[in-house]
Amino acid sequence: MVEEAFRRSWGRVLAALAADLRDIELAEDVAQEAFAIAAARWPREGAPDNPTGWLITVARNRAIDRIRRERVLAAKTEQLAAELRLGSSAPVEQSQIPDERLELIFACCHPALAMEAQVALTLRTLGGLSTEEIARAFLVPTETMSKRLTRAKRMIRDAGIPFSVPAAELLPERLAAVLAVIYLIFNEGWGSDRAELSEEAIALGRCIVELLPDEAEAYGLLALMLMGHGRHRARFASGGLVPLDEQDRSLWDDAVITEGRQMLERALGLRGGGPYVIQAAIADLYLREPRDWRQIALLHAQLEQLTGSPVVRLNRAVAVAELEGEEAALALLDGLDLERYRFLHSTRAELLRRLGRDGEALAAYRRALELSAGGPEAAWLQRRIEQLLARPHAGGREATTGIEPV
Repeated sequence: MVEEAFRRSWGRVLAALAADLRDIELAEDVAQEAFAIAAARWPREGAPDNPTGWLITVARNRAIDRIRRERVLAAKTEQLAAELRLGSSAPVEQSQIPDERLELIFACCHPALAMEAQVALTLRTLGGLSTEEIARAFLVPTETMSKRLTRAKRMIRDAGIPFSVPAAELLPERLAAVLAVIYLIFNEGWGSDRAELSEEAIALGRCIVELLPDEAEAYGLLALMLMGHGRHRARFASGGLVPLDEQDRSLWDDAVITEGRQMLERALGLRGGGPYVIQAAIADLYLREPRDWRQIALLHAQLEQLTGSPVVRLNRAVAVAELEGEEAALALLDGLDLERYRFLHSTRAELLRRLGRDGEALAAYRRALELSAGGPEAAWLQRRIEQLLARPHAGGREATTGIEPV
């Protein structure tokens, strides 16, 4: 009961509190206290009709009590109590940002912090992702990410970085970090069958294009998410992960995919050529039959040149396998600094399986399973291992593909 409320309401609760208190650390502390109170009361008394509103009210009261207890600016405390409990009659400047969660993301993505720190801190506070989940997204150990988050919070406190929404003309300079936050929230839902996270990211993406209608990358990201989310039911139809080429296309949501393609057309109409626009174009090509592997490989090469990302090279290897064979694809993977990235090992495993190199494939599958987050993805990897153990040694190239684009 409370766990479900945390997953669905954390971002909204924190955003509302941060907007009122203008102190993200205090907001996070009292939000956690409110959820702890809910965990103690709800199983005994039952959940309220409006769980999110209940949590915000309890957290606000805890904030007022804490400020009073610490005797910080007594006059301000009285004013704050009046505003929060009775509503302030003083005029409040309206934000141009149409969603309080998106407002919080822009506030967190302060340029005084390194980009990685901006993204990680926002994922931890607004996204409600665990430190372990964020570490997995950044391909670093959990302990390393924990230290980075602590340093970022200390820097905000010690440098007096203001928690406020930037002026309209400053929004574009924060856009790259904001898009990265939304993309990683979507990816966490995409990889773990947590549809509510993917839907939350898409809702934020819609707000972005409404707020900044001339930003091609915002449209590119929204297109990418929609074309992925449109396959959600088919991707998890069996209770485990179903690779793209094995999916039942009748389960695809054609309206969502079509909207994604429209967003891509809008991005291209704005002469977009950034990373999200290119990724959306690749996603579109993957959904079409027959598949244009040469164009997919070319776009991946363009994206790799633009980003320098080893993950992009890994994805390019999938297309190279179709054009030049598995050995050429494996050569692309050699030397990639992605030891902690589960998709490197699962992709290698698929290529090795198709070559009949079963022992090496098994080792790669098992390493991917160790690094997985559990759930449907782990179930799919375990099934692959069992299938490989059960089949007679093929000794040659297998014709079918099970490689899912990352």
